[in-house]
Amino acid sequence: MKDMGEMLLTRTAFSEIVMGNTALVRAMIEAGTRVITSYPGSPTPEIATAIQSIAPDRRPFYFEFSSNEKVATEVAFGASLNGYLSTVFFKSVGLNVAADSFVQLSLMNCLGGMVIVLGDDPGANSSQNEQDNRHYAYMSYTPVFEPASPTETYAYYKEAAALARTMGKPIILRLTTHVCHAKERVAFAGWTPERFEHNPRFDAANGPYIPLTTAVFPKKFAALEGLKRVEKWVDERNLHQTTGSGSTRGIILSGMVALSVAEVLEGLTEKPDVLKLAMPYPVPTRVIAEFLAAHEEVKVLEELDDTLEKEIKAMAYDRGLSTKIMGKAGDEDWVGEYTPDKVQDILHRTWPDQIPARTVADAQTVAPVPARPPQMCPGCGHRSAFHAIRQALPDKTITVADIGCHTLGFLEPYRMGEILLCMGASTSIGAGLARFNEARKVVAFLGDSTFFHAGLPGIINALFNNHNLTLVLMENGTTAMTGHQDHAASGKNFNEVTEAIPVRRVLEGLGVKHIFETDTYRQQELTGMMREALALNTFSVVIARHPCMLLFAKKQRKKSGYVDRHVSIDQGACTHIHACVQEFACPSFTRSADGSVTVNPELCIGDRSCIQTCPKQAIIPAGE
Repeated sequence: MKDMGEMLLTRTAFSEIVMGNTALVRAMIEAGTRVITSYPGSPTPEIATAIQSIAPDRRPFYFEFSSNEKVATEVAFGASLNGYLSTVFFKSVGLNVAADSFVQLSLMNCLGGMVIVLGDDPGANSSQNEQDNRHYAYMSYTPVFEPASPTETYAYYKEAAALARTMGKPIILRLTTHVCHAKERVAFAGWTPERFEHNPRFDAANGPYIPLTTAVFPKKFAALEGLKRVEKWVDERNLHQTTGSGSTRGIILSGMVALSVAEVLEGLTEKPDVLKLAMPYPVPTRVIAEFLAAHEEVKVLEELDDTLEKEIKAMAYDRGLSTKIMGKAGDEDWVGEYTPDKVQDILHRTWPDQIPARTVADAQTVAPVPARPPQMCPGCGHRSAFHAIRQALPDKTITVADIGCHTLGFLEPYRMGEILLCMGASTSIGAGLARFNEARKVVAFLGDSTFFHAGLPGIINALFNNHNLTLVLMENGTTAMTGHQDHAASGKNFNEVTEAIPVRRVLEGLGVKHIFETDTYRQQELTGMMREALALNTFSVVIARHPCMLLFAKKQRKKSGYVDRHVSIDQGACTHIHACVQEFACPSFTRSADGSVTVNPELCIGDRSCIQTCPKQAIIPAGE
């Protein structure tokens, strides 16, 4: 494959093996998208990675990582009001942050069109829940395309963009984790750059853009009428697919589930027909009604919630159809990804005479994978912070976690962070826990990226209402958890070098009077600062600072003359206390059956933060 950036800008038709997130960027280019915004979150960051592969001066669009999902949505909306096709993308729970603005969009005339790309996460691979964002679509009257593969991601984005432009409305492209990360050979069309007219077309007459009082009702009627037009538009383009040979049984589905069903049905002599919906909302009534009428039994297969099932059953009732409609049969059907194994189990329970059960041999084809708990990287500054902070905490201190790499502090041996909701919530939750609480200290943790994303309101509230807790601001200079994207304190954004907005200066500007700051590798100093902060009966902040070592080490190794600075164990000095393994817990350390400890040089990055953690000074620089 040629350089990714060159590939994405290829003028002639071509095919290439790419992941869904990469195929999406090519679709954005071909569709003439002009403004793209985002806040990083799995499973969507590789979209930005593909964008970054294109030299800034050759990108046919503007892209930014905004400070959070709500802001990203508003920037994209503003661009669409100027007549530019815009796109915003983020992960599933990012829509919760954007919701206050998002739910209004279908009432507006988005002149240039707007596509909202959602990375939903069945299986909670990288999320705190299995949120099904189709509910937001119903609530906001926003149409949803749902691709099953990289090829469909490419095709459906272009369909969504065309529909958004035609109707001047927002359209959701709902991806899931496997669709984002799946790879296949995609056939791309040619691309001829259009001349970009820097001519904003905003006109208040295209509104009204103030959805208040009497203006709301005409806009809501227009949104409802728009759904009917969308259903007809998709229907006329034959995007829904029906396969089969006239069985009395059928399956209705959309998205990635189609691939699992195809695998399960492959090779069967008799198989049910399948109706694959390109757009699950608005529900395509004509094709579904015709499919129901042609079959005696129909199984509705959908990951997560039963949104389609309820709509289809209601439709069948209203139309007096006698088809037996079967949906979710038990709690297991509501949880996790619909992998081929899971789909085969569901279909076997539904039609045991037609769909065979999985055999023991099937289950043994893949060797079981040993449990591998998540852990912080070797050299991570958060590990040093937790190791030092634990020593300062009084018994029964309540610790509140937030979203980020530091969330892993709740694992053994640190046990930091007993409560977690969402980005930026830790300070506010801690404030509630501190109220009427004189017996136990409260400590909240917050990352520097989340500080700018959603952390400021909670801090302001703690000051405004004089809450008594200590906030530990874990500053590592990047948005590490999702791939090292920059934030407001990084000194650069996606496109250029900028003036950094230091977190300490922001805290001082807000009026925080008690601020402590140190590098997390200075563990004794950090322990002392925590004790000082906890002794105060007011709001205080401890900035526990150290650069993300995964990013730092990567940069260092690119420099000429770089030499690894590994550590080793002085076996003569080691008395098998195992503080390095049980308390500091760097994954570079390996404890053998005889109690001896060694260092894995493939994992050790040479940061040497561990040396100070051994009571017997048995951790030494390698070679000494």
